[in-house]
Amino acid sequence: MEVRILQVGLGLLFLLAAQHAPAVAIPSPQCQKMCGNVEIEYPFGIGVNCSLAPDFNISCKEVQDGIYKPFSGSMELLNISLTHGTVRVLHSIPSYCYNTSTMLMNVSRFAGIDKRGTSFRFSATLNKFTVIGCNTLAYISDSNGTGYQSGCVATCTGPSALTDGSCSGIGCCQTAIPRGMDYYRAGFAKGFNTSQIWNFSRCSYAVLMEAAEFNFSTAYITTNKFNNTGSGRVPMIMDWAVRNGKMSCPVARRNESGTYACLSHNSDCVNSTNGPGYICNCSKGYEGNPYLPGGCKDVNECNQSPCPSRGGICHNEVGRYRCSCKTGRKFSKQNNTCDLDNGLIIGVTIGFLVLVIFSSSGYMVFQNRKMKKVKQEYFSQHGGLLLFERMKSERGISFTLFTEAELIHATNNYDKSRIIGKGGYGTVYKGIIKDKMHVAIKRCTLISERQKKEFGQEMLILSQINHKNIVKLVGCCLEVEVPMLVYEFIPNGTLYELIHGKNRALQISFSTLLRIAHEAAEGLNFLHSYASPPIIHGDVKTANILLDENYMAKVADFGASILAPSDEEQYVTMVQGTCGYLDPEYMQTCQLTDKSDVYSFGVILLEVLTGQVPLKLEGADMQRSLSSNFMSAMKENNIDALLASHVKEQESTELIRGLAELAKQCLNMCGANRPTMKEVADELGRLRKLALHPWILIANTESESLLDGASSTNGFEIDVATTTGYPTQDGDNAPMNPRSLYYAR
Repeated sequence: MEVRILQVGLGLLFLLAAQHAPAVAIPSPQCQKMCGNVEIEYPFGIGVNCSLAPDFNISCKEVQDGIYKPFSGSMELLNISLTHGTVRVLHSIPSYCYNTSTMLMNVSRFAGIDKRGTSFRFSATLNKFTVIGCNTLAYISDSNGTGYQSGCVATCTGPSALTDGSCSGIGCCQTAIPRGMDYYRAGFAKGFNTSQIWNFSRCSYAVLMEAAEFNFSTAYITTNKFNNTGSGRVPMIMDWAVRNGKMSCPVARRNESGTYACLSHNSDCVNSTNGPGYICNCSKGYEGNPYLPGGCKDVNECNQSPCPSRGGICHNEVGRYRCSCKTGRKFSKQNNTCDLDNGLIIGVTIGFLVLVIFSSSGYMVFQNRKMKKVKQEYFSQHGGLLLFERMKSERGISFTLFTEAELIHATNNYDKSRIIGKGGYGTVYKGIIKDKMHVAIKRCTLISERQKKEFGQEMLILSQINHKNIVKLVGCCLEVEVPMLVYEFIPNGTLYELIHGKNRALQISFSTLLRIAHEAAEGLNFLHSYASPPIIHGDVKTANILLDENYMAKVADFGASILAPSDEEQYVTMVQGTCGYLDPEYMQTCQLTDKSDVYSFGVILLEVLTGQVPLKLEGADMQRSLSSNFMSAMKENNIDALLASHVKEQESTELIRGLAELAKQCLNMCGANRPTMKEVADELGRLRKLALHPWILIANTESESLLDGASSTNGFEIDVATTTGYPTQDGDNAPMNPRSLYYAR
């Protein structure tokens, strides 16, 4: 009987042990731990049953006689970090080389890495999309171009324009990527004229790579070699995590299938910051491999001498340490010291308090004076004195200089709920100033010499402009390190949102869109023709045309604007334009002119006519650019294929033909052959009258159109009466639901 009871007890013990055995496979001690000079730590492994999952399998390949290196898929593995959940890999650099006739000389224009459905993501914090070249537009997109997509432009006129270590658009361009990407594809836009640069720069490069390992060298341009590693490859960081079932830490801990990967008792689960899943870390006071049972070992902190150097004694304990002091002294955890006797402590304390009492008032006075001096220095540094002089000498400059305290109060200390827009240069808040007026406060998050210059430009440009179709600058704040601009609040979003974005559902009539375009043209005409000196906007696009409560157009964002150059030495060499709107003539000359704004406005007219975005990153090369598609359609007399359905159904042939002809002239490759903004605004005014008065009498005359001398409508001139105000038909002035405004870039 006793033997039988013993057998039953042992059986129960084995059953319980089997039920609590981990479902996660434990690697054999025989598994290979090194490949070359790279340590392969579990959950990664080499060989069968040596890794946590197939995603973590590593191949150790012989690359030369007796030289082995680890590979994850097709990418060479440089190192693995268990603590940070990253792997560092090498991958190839896509390039695009050309000769005088821009013929393709190699076939690596496109490159991509597909990690969909795996445990890996591209690190958004440690990588940047890097483009190198002198006449290059490269782009990056995620899976099938349906999600993230962006581009980077790099230009230069010659080797003398390049600077080692500088990647701000001249010869080199960089941009960040979003979190969560597990696929990327990079490529180049072709067709640029390289006849001016091929003799010193014959190749362009575009690659997603580790940002810390990149430092631009002019040799990448002049020697046509971008090769940091000597093997035609660059390092890239990938985030990894245990992503089975996309579980977070709380779900993984209570998972009944026993697949929880943090097997060490002294380990912590940490949620992945780049997609679903988690990684494991040893708890504080322990080190080792948290993915193995007993893998986290106690750290002997006493080896690092954490206790006071005089009189301190360290005692190591499991997971922590303890300090004590020699006889007659007491250890203080607050300041990590061995205290003196109580009498001396009391004396020192009283003396210190007396010193504080006698010096506090003087210190406060000193700090107030110091703060006042710092604010005065910021005020002067950001052009405050120059602005005061301009305000005295020119009556046209009239706005408020706000204090930092006033703007903090207006935004409720920059509360997140007040944010109405974010961009690469900063954040825009909605504020209410003391007279109950709603304003938009533009606050930069970064500051550099270039941004200081752009801030001063935008301030001086807007301070002298007063036009109903240009956003009004209410004031600015100059007594802070990062200056701020205060605009009138524009509530109904942008023209881009009205055509393509979140406001598209409002189904605004075509006549309203035509009016908005006309008003924007009037604003740009004012900048070109009536400002003194004339102002070139530099970044004309639908996202920079704001809409007020009556849906009146307001031209905005003058951070890229310049005053018209008076001589050749003042021509700019770099402008923060937008892909799809950039003047192609600028890509050849690096000279920004008023006709550059006209070209960009021509793209806006195409958006109004077609409802399409200016640049699509998917599809064939010649189908990505809206302007290229339009010019081809005009040449083939097949513009109907591009028009939006509501335009073809509702508008007259004469109006469509007139707008198309106007857009064609604005998009002329030669800037000298483009119309001025005044001519564009006048022609839009004429076309609006045609749209508003289709019943007018058409007389057969030989009158010329406003732009090119062609007959106005098939050889007939339109005879209309002058109208004032905005049209009321089709709901042009009907109030609509406000939309948030995106002021910042």
